Amino acid sequence: MNAEDQSITNVQTSASMKKMPFQKYKAFTPIPLKDRTWPDQVISHAPRWCSVDLRDGNQALVEPMTPNEKQRMYDLLLELGFKEIEVGFPAASQTDFDFVRRIIEEDMIPDDVTIQVLCQAREELITRTCEAVAGAKNVIFHLYNSTSTLQRKVVFKMSREEVIELAANATKIVKTNVAGLIAAGTRVTLEYSPESYTATEMDFAVEICAAVMKVWEPEVDNKIILNLPSTVEMATPNIYADQLEWFIRHLPERDKAVISLHTHNDRGTGVAASELGLMAGADRIEGTLFGNGERTGNCDVITMAMNLFSQGVDPELYLSDMPKIVEISEACTKIPVHVRQPYAGDLVFTAFSGSHQDAIRKGMAFVESGSEGAWEVPYLPIDPADVGGSYRETVRVNSQSGKGGVAFILENYFGVSLPRSVLLEFSPIVQQLSEVNGGELKPDVIWQAFVSEFIDVEGPYQLIDYAVKSIPDDRECCDANIKVAENQVEVHGEGSGPIDAFIEGLMQALNEPLTVVEYQEYALNEGSEAQAISILAITDDKQNKYYGVGISQNTTTAAFKSIIAAINRKWR
Repeated sequence: MNAEDQSITNVQTSASMKKMPFQKYKAFTPIPLKDRTWPDQVISHAPRWCSVDLRDGNQALVEPMTPNEKQRMYDLLLELGFKEIEVGFPAASQTDFDFVRRIIEEDMIPDDVTIQVLCQAREELITRTCEAVAGAKNVIFHLYNSTSTLQRKVVFKMSREEVIELAANATKIVKTNVAGLIAAGTRVTLEYSPESYTATEMDFAVEICAAVMKVWEPEVDNKIILNLPSTVEMATPNIYADQLEWFIRHLPERDKAVISLHTHNDRGTGVAASELGLMAGADRIEGTLFGNGERTGNCDVITMAMNLFSQGVDPELYLSDMPKIVEISEACTKIPVHVRQPYAGDLVFTAFSGSHQDAIRKGMAFVESGSEGAWEVPYLPIDPADVGGSYRETVRVNSQSGKGGVAFILENYFGVSLPRSVLLEFSPIVQQLSEVNGGELKPDVIWQAFVSEFIDVEGPYQLIDYAVKSIPDDRECCDANIKVAENQVEVHGEGSGPIDAFIEGLMQALNEPLTVVEYQEYALNEGSEAQAISILAITDDKQNKYYGVGISQNTTTAAFKSIIAAINRKWR
């Protein structure tokens, strides 16, 4: 065994011996719910959405938003159609307090929008929060305290009974403090969150929420919001759904509660957990644009809403200008949206793979033919135009691309539809160019390569001018001047049409056989900008085929140019 082989063996042996310290973790205990019903449910309508970008999203930023950035984000959320917006934690931050007062005092809250404010279960914070929202028309007072087994034991050192008493007493204080707001005309809804719900015993979660409901006394037409957060993702989304179905089954007076979800993304399944949670009976979703939130983030509301949209469900949010949403989000959060971010990333609808490009091209042609009413294009779950994109941007060419991608670029950027045989010639040229370039080829680069290869072909021949006129017997004659190297040659020919006459004259002048075996012509653009494109193939005496392309506002000129280009390609 040589030294190199020994080195490889040592690396493989070393890698096989390394182990992650998995023993220090324990698996989450599933919920005993054998007759679960949520897997059979289908999401058929949008939930109540609540944006928490201005609170949960803001506190997760390295540089929290300035007042102007908060205002810009708030304005965007209104534009997108959010009817419930958590605007801050006014008792914990003077900046948040001032922002809440500003939007109330300057009448920046539409009548159909409810602001939400977060508050811990502490009397002085509750009092301060009520001061912040005075004068608002619609308020959700979001009260929370942690209920998990771990936090009760490690952080608070409190029994279950003590934690229930804490939540019930805090609810009484909220009820007392908001009485004045209600009397002044504010509609107040209580939202209660047993924080770390996913790490809380299910029977205890029901017990503490029932205790809060008993104090608050909600009605069927004036419900409490019970927010059941996946504060930390503890297990797979199906277990979260089981927890929710179990909770909903056992909650007294379920008809007086809105079940809300606030998922995080520690396991990368925040959206999936929220979707399965809706299937399990939840009514409302809290989340942020693009999933910004603490640790690995919150539920990505845009992804979840667009998932509904892609299934033919009205998301009840207006997301048609995705580039604007991305721009404002990036400016306010200082967090770039990933190029592969669902529905919003720069490359999310882009195919570089040759087989994907070919399928997209054919799928687009099928949709444009009007054969089906629904959108069905391979590899494109939605029409990019629905979120402010363009179908032209779905195909981009690099070294992984094939003839389908080249065809798509030429058709959709330049209106040129090539025969398959021309594509087979041109695609290897693009492939080689992309390998030399080492990256993506922009449409203009591909076009210039096409022009050089098939239109402005370097060679000895050049069309200077021509004249065509009719002669007896429905025939035409062509007189043309051709530059051949440094010489000028006069061409005269007769035929059944201009092309036939021009070819006849060239064969006599050049003393070689030329036969047109393929010819197509169509219009590029419309109106005053319209041009004709001629794609033509000639053969020589050995039946070798040479393609040439000509473009001109005059159809005859386009045809003659394509013939000269084909001859130059023959000699080249």
